[in-house]
Amino acid sequence: MSPNGQPTLPEPQALEQLTQLPRPVYGHVQTLPNIVLGYRHAHPWGQLSYAIEGVLEVHTDSGFYLVPPQRAVWIPAQVRHRVSCPGQTCLRSLYLEQPPARWSPVQCRVIAINPLVRELIRTFSEGPVHYDPKGADGRLVQVLLDQLAQASQQQLMLPLPRDLRLRELCERLQAQPDADTRLSDWAVQQGVSEKTLSRLFLRETGLSFRLWRQRMRLLSALPALERGERVTDVALACGYESLSAFIAAFSKQFGVPPGAFFRQPLNQINTHGSLFDESP
Repeated sequence: MSPNGQPTLPEPQALEQLTQLPRPVYGHVQTLPNIVLGYRHAHPWGQLSYAIEGVLEVHTDSGFYLVPPQRAVWIPAQVRHRVSCPGQTCLRSLYLEQPPARWSPVQCRVIAINPLVRELIRTFSEGPVHYDPKGADGRLVQVLLDQLAQASQQQLMLPLPRDLRLRELCERLQAQPDADTRLSDWAVQQGVSEKTLSRLFLRETGLSFRLWRQRMRLLSALPALERGERVTDVALACGYESLSAFIAAFSKQFGVPPGAFFRQPLNQINTHGSLFDESP
């Protein structure tokens, strides 16, 4: 028996052993190891993964989500996804039967994690798996859910087209951000007009090809910057011809220069929705 008189239940050793969550919110440092699954899979419940250290990458059919430290990614139930990250990445994951009310039940999203939410996740992860929903741990969970519902969404997502021709182009550019392939070049290879591909790209991603490429290049810079690589080397690897052009574009989109992005205090994360606008 537990100290509060409830029966002591065996604690599952792996997520795949579960047929249902032991509590509406589940996550535990010791009994739920955060092993990154690099193959496509889905869960019958929602997943919130918080990157303490390292950059987490989540790939779904509709988009690519980049999760630097001090952020988290929400993956709804039944959404097939693949996860990748460097070996030193440190994660905390929570599994939820129902997302906070403000979140879309069908869309992934990256959110900011402020100091309070960070400590709530840490404290909850160190608590009992079979906590008393009506006790102190249950009240802690409600505070955590309330805070998550208010978390600011981060513009760290790259939409991907469904059209196979465009999808192949996007995957090639993601693998080599400094490639100078133009949409007109790809249209010639595919035997269609550039105007046709341009309209299709905008319809399926919500972005022009130029804006999509800008977003892709800036997002691709974040893992290298988090590893501490030289800003000049990162700029060149991302397809920028000069350091000054890269710094100007990065600062305009993220609100801080590249060297300061990962040094921002948790309570000063840029949460404005003005990232990646169409202006030159």
